[in-house]
Amino acid sequence: MKNLVKGFLVITLFCFSANLFGQEFGLTAGLNMSNALIKDNDQTYSENFDSRLGFHVGATAEMPLTDMFSFQTGLLLSTKGYRSSEEFSGFGITVTAESNLDLLYLEIPLTGKATFDVGGAQLYGIFGPSVGIGLSGTLKSEAVSGGSTVTEEEPIVWGSNEDSDDFRRLDLGLLFGAGVEIQSIEVGINYNLGLANILPSNANGSRFSNRVLAISVGYKF
Repeated sequence: MKNLVKGFLVITLFCFSANLFGQEFGLTAGLNMSNALIKDNDQTYSENFDSRLGFHVGATAEMPLTDMFSFQTGLLLSTKGYRSSEEFSGFGITVTAESNLDLLYLEIPLTGKATFDVGGAQLYGIFGPSVGIGLSGTLKSEAVSGGSTVTEEEPIVWGSNEDSDDFRRLDLGLLFGAGVEIQSIEVGINYNLGLANILPSNANGSRFSNRVLAISVGYKF
């Protein structure tokens, strides 16, 4: 996967240098609704997880290839993670447990873009890979039983050591979406389908893959 990411970055740099004077730069920000696929060979653990609200913000660059097609990339800070809530009962005691995983990534989309003129607006679709680099994260847990509440917050440890680390730093997803451009304003919706298993170990088929639905508003200079 590292070689694949290096290849994408080389292509990106080549496109930047080859189309330096034809680029359009911009800023983008918006809302993330993130979740995750968590499973092993025995079961899927994330079926009843809730989406976590977050954000993304960053800079974009678009390099035209033809009148209709272009290459789009950027550097964005983007949140991922999930929310979960479970209730356990036994021996006359009910415990409600909630977890909130908050991950912050540097996201590098590497997508193709097709644009169609419709009246005074331009409709577009995007499709391609997106590379994520984990920057920070926390796992917050809260257990409530009767009048007692126990809260814990632990920082995420990034790395590939299955004994000491929580997640691999590198993420790879498939990004696709659509939107509309009116003059310099762009509004879009996209989905980042995590392809990588970011767990350090895949024992018993263990897998953790990110999922992010995002709504964006951008401005082109």
